[in-house]
Amino acid sequence: MTKVDLVDRVYEKLGSCTKEQAFDLVEITLETLKESIVKEGRVKIVGFGRFVVREKAARKGRNPLTGEPLTITPRKVLTFIASPVLKNKVND
Repeated sequence: MTKVDLVDRVYEKLGSCTKEQAFDLVEITLETLKESIVKEGRVKIVGFGRFVVREKAARKGRNPLTGEPLTITPRKVLTFIASPVLKNKVND
């Protein structure tokens, strides 16, 4: 599903708005999620799941082309943990 598909679904479900309004609604929602993840480090949506920013420490790795050892820099990664409600819906 793309953002355009999501806008189309919101437009169909609301019925009383224009496609522009549906697009704005999706944009505002996604932008708010992004801002909250960056600021708070986690966002929990009941019945859907959690977005969590985790710290990964530096570690030793290897260049897959040359086999040369290298150090992988520390970084932050974003993970998504689905709620039991979503997991059950996917598995039904």
